[in-house]
Amino acid sequence: MNRSLTENTLTLLATLEAHLKSLSLWQSETPPAKALQSKMPFCFDTLTFQQWLQFVFIARIHLLIEDNQPLPNNMLITPIAEDAFKKLGADAKPLLDTLSELEQLLSEKNG
Repeated sequence: MNRSLTENTLTLLATLEAHLKSLSLWQSETPPAKALQSKMPFCFDTLTFQQWLQFVFIARIHLLIEDNQPLPNNMLITPIAEDAFKKLGADAKPLLDTLSELEQLLSEKNG
């Protein structure tokens, strides 16, 4: 795996985590295993979007990097995040910008 891609991805994941924490959207307790096994996109039937980001998306990207597996490409998370975090107004902008950067970074790796 490309070293700079890995480093940039890890940096953006850390930034994403920091934004979730600063907005009080980070949870200390993991949801029940059954909730994480949903077959629905973004586990929308069992998790909130911020739970999905924390316990599925961020965790899965970290695992892919640790196992030296290919990272996803052509992700489209930002529109869902914009809807999920619209109640936060302008406070959500740094988080949304970070997600958008991550999407762009992972899409460019195959470009």
